[in-house]
Amino acid sequence: MLTEMQIKNFKAWQDTGTIRLAPLTVIFGTNSSGKSSLGHLLLALKQTVQLSDRKRALHMGDENSLIDLGTFEDCLYGHDLKLPLEFSLRWRLQGALAVKNALDAKQSFRGDELRLSSTLRADKAEQPQTEAFQYQLFDGANAVLEMNHTRGNIECSPLKLIRAVGRGWPVEPPEKFYRFADRTLLRYQNADFLADFTLQTEQMLEQVYFLGPLRRPARRVYQWSGDTPPDVGAEGEATIAALLAADAQGRHLNRGYRQRKQQFVPFIAEWLTDLGVIDSFEVRALAKGRKEYEVLVKTHPKAHKVKLTDVGFGVSQVLPALVQAFYAPAGSTVWMEQPEIHLHPMAQSNLADVFISAVQAYEESTPRNMQLIVETHSEHFLTRLQRRVAEGKIDVKDVAIYFVNRKGAAAEMEALRLDMFGEIENWPENFFGDEMGDIAARTMAALQRQAAGEKSAQ
Repeated sequence: MLTEMQIKNFKAWQDTGTIRLAPLTVIFGTNSSGKSSLGHLLLALKQTVQLSDRKRALHMGDENSLIDLGTFEDCLYGHDLKLPLEFSLRWRLQGALAVKNALDAKQSFRGDELRLSSTLRADKAEQPQTEAFQYQLFDGANAVLEMNHTRGNIECSPLKLIRAVGRGWPVEPPEKFYRFADRTLLRYQNADFLADFTLQTEQMLEQVYFLGPLRRPARRVYQWSGDTPPDVGAEGEATIAALLAADAQGRHLNRGYRQRKQQFVPFIAEWLTDLGVIDSFEVRALAKGRKEYEVLVKTHPKAHKVKLTDVGFGVSQVLPALVQAFYAPAGSTVWMEQPEIHLHPMAQSNLADVFISAVQAYEESTPRNMQLIVETHSEHFLTRLQRRVAEGKIDVKDVAIYFVNRKGAAAEMEALRLDMFGEIENWPENFFGDEMGDIAARTMAALQRQAAGEKSAQ
């Protein structure tokens, strides 16, 4: 689970500052303010991890990748190739990491969080090149071990790396934005543990998933041949396949500690009902032994079952968000853009309850420890979230809320201070528009029209 992030000189961001990321992180902002680019960088890092070419520091993407960011120049703040792209990610490990000095049995370090900080610059061909990266291992708030890798050297503290005999050559340049070259590790007698840092980074980014703001329209027939998709897809294209795969695997979830356990499809169906968008939901094969499936829903207890294509657009748009929140592997980070799109106000409010449940849910009696980062424009979503904090349904420490705005060319992020009573202490100006201005203007217009009506009646 990500706990902190900072980005410098990426798209509209000159410097985000340190962003605290909670299990449920909500980001508001004006249109084109730059909030989506934060998630886009994470996707670029993930697709770089998945790339077989270790020489490429950052995979900007193409039409077949998770995200296409264009050129490195396109991604730099102000399109200035002289600026470095810098980013830092800190995350909580799924299990404590123990580092032992192979040359000194008495020296060992143990931590439950890891931070990676990387600096990339444009080379002569205007391609990203890793200038340096740093790992820090944390035990609580304290950094117990630090490692710095530049293009010519590796330094570690307080553990000291010892060169292998006869291998005093300069170390190889960093690979990608986070890796040590295999030869580099062989140049030291006690550097094997550095491979664990690389592995932890890869595992963390492999468990980052993204759902975009527009999902695929519903289809009358879906095909599924027994595969298990890694996620629902950026456009929700694999939502039904994910539902069927989870059902075939016999996955059972509950909404929280000691709550009722359900199979995956009924679990999602019940949330759709609680959202208030349908009455019932089911996925069934068109015929025995076939790989074609249809999704049937009832909009009202007395209504007939109809296909998903024959009900409101909002159902097909919110379904991928629900499935992704509970389908992703335990410990994952799911970044969603506008999951509330096409939902009426009551459903937007109820969606906050879905996401609170997602970060508190259990699977087979084990906490899922999910993280959701949600971009939204919904006032109703926020109001319900504030209410649940006040009611104690979710701890205020498990929520982080941000507002993104443009100040000239640069984007700025403001953390909203939420207290245990659900009150926000520092509301940004015109956060959801000028409500009081609209009320005052409406009242004034009504008075003027009344006066004009009285005058004409005379």
